[in-house]
Amino acid sequence: MAAYRYLIIGAVTAIIGIGILITFSLSKGTFSSQDYEIDVDPFKDPQNLFVTARVMVQNTGGKALTNVKVDFGAGHLLILGTLAPGQKVILSPPDGNPLEQVTVTADNGIMVTKPYRIPPKMPGMMGS
Repeated sequence: MAAYRYLIIGAVTAIIGIGILITFSLSKGTFSSQDYEIDVDPFKDPQNLFVTARVMVQNTGGKALTNVKVDFGAGHLLILGTLAPGQKVILSPPDGNPLEQVTVTADNGIMVTKPYRIPPKMPGMMGS
C-alpha cells in the first residue's frame, strides 16, 4: 500500500512540474526580467520576382516604452509612440528601402540595431 502512495505522490509531482514548465514556456514576453526591454526581428524573404519583408517590434519589458521610433534606413523613419508591456507590432518596410538593417530606439536608453534575417532555402519551397 505504501508503494502506491509513493507512486501517486510522484505522479502528482510530475504533473505539477510539467504544468509549471508549460506555463513559463507559453508566457514568453509576459514575465520580464527588466523594466525596459525590446525585441526586434527584421525578416526578408527574397523570391524570384519580389521580396517579402516585415519587422516585428515587441515590448518585452515590464513597463511601457515611450517615444518608440523605427529607422528602416535610407531616410525612412516611423514613429510608433508608446508600446505597452507585451505589445507586439508587425510593420512593413517602405517601398524602395534597401532592407539592410533596422534600428529601433525608445526612451530610457533603448537602442537596438539588427540586420534583416533571411530564412534558409529548402528544395521544393517557393523562391528556392
